[in-house]
Amino acid sequence: MKRIRWILPLALLALAASALAGVAQPHFGAAATTAATTITVTGNGTVSSVPDRASLGFSVETRAKTAVAALAQNASAATKLIQALKGAGVSSAAIQTSQVSLSPQTAPNGNTIVGYDASASVSVGAPIAQAGRLIDTAVAAGATGVTGPSLSLSGEAGLYRAALKQALADAKLKAQALAEGSGLTLGAIQSIAEGSAATPLPQAGKLGSAAGTPVEPGTLDVQATVTVTYAAV
Repeated sequence: MKRIRWILPLALLALAASALAGVAQPHFGAAATTAATTITVTGNGTVSSVPDRASLGFSVETRAKTAVAALAQNASAATKLIQALKGAGVSSAAIQTSQVSLSPQTAPNGNTIVGYDASASVSVGAPIAQAGRLIDTAVAAGATGVTGPSLSLSGEAGLYRAALKQALADAKLKAQALAEGSGLTLGAIQSIAEGSAATPLPQAGKLGSAAGTPVEPGTLDVQATVTVTYAAV
């Protein structure tokens, strides 16, 4: 009987401690969370400018009975072309050999080699004001192929930064309009992501006669896009 009297108080003490522990434990329930309201928009910016640089391509082609003769003749023709371009004021640094090729020519049966064609191509970068004159000079020096001009802007990096600023301002106007239409107040910027930039190249003016090849620069559009997320309340 003594053992029973000791067990009962101990059991009551354990139950009381358990009850107190239950009261002391914090209640972990599903906390109510409110997602932050944001507005995400894409802004666009465009800066137009007149291109001031031109890239041109010239090629010479020769044909001979043997590969050695065809390549030698082509080397002579290419040298004459390059010298003419340098004589027109183009620096060595602005002239680059872009391709040299040699290929056999076969008879109608497809098996008999009757000769070889050789070609060489050079690319030239110059101020756009010189483009027409360089085309005429190259053709007069024996160029049998002309490509371009591809027009570009020497200050494109600065124009792109200006377009980025325009894109950011455009994004803010769009976000403000969305906020006002939704009855919200536009808050601080949460994130900004720069988009890809594309610079379309205009086509050159028509090629004229030997009296002078006209090259009309037109304008180039430097474009930028940004995606901006704003807080809204």
